[in-house]
Amino acid sequence: MPFKNYNGKLVLFLTCGAINATKENDQIIKENTCETKMGFACVLEAFTSTFKTRSISNKCCGELIVLGKVCHSALVKRTLKNPLFKDLSPARIIEKSIQTWNNCLALIDSPSPSA
Repeated sequence: MPFKNYNGKLVLFLTCGAINATKENDQIIKENTCETKMGFACVLEAFTSTFKTRSISNKCCGELIVLGKVCHSALVKRTLKNPLFKDLSPARIIEKSIQTWNNCLALIDSPSPSA
């Protein structure tokens, strides 16, 4: 029977951890005013680049970099908590999120061709 009680505590611990992670992301988003740093069109591009298979424009890469990695990560993690996305692989989405970020960072950091 002690094992059964242990399982209940583990489920409670994991549930509390998920709730705290969501609260932590919400706090990061609020404190950094993440939801107001990108235009709607670029939010959609960044979303489809991360959650679907679409590229992101240079303009929106610039907005994503201004948004910042902390905001980008917190918004992706909060979106993953939405029941609409429960069938997606969180590991795959995080991987695509990092890939989108790194691609944009490389694009923004690369020297523009000289005229």
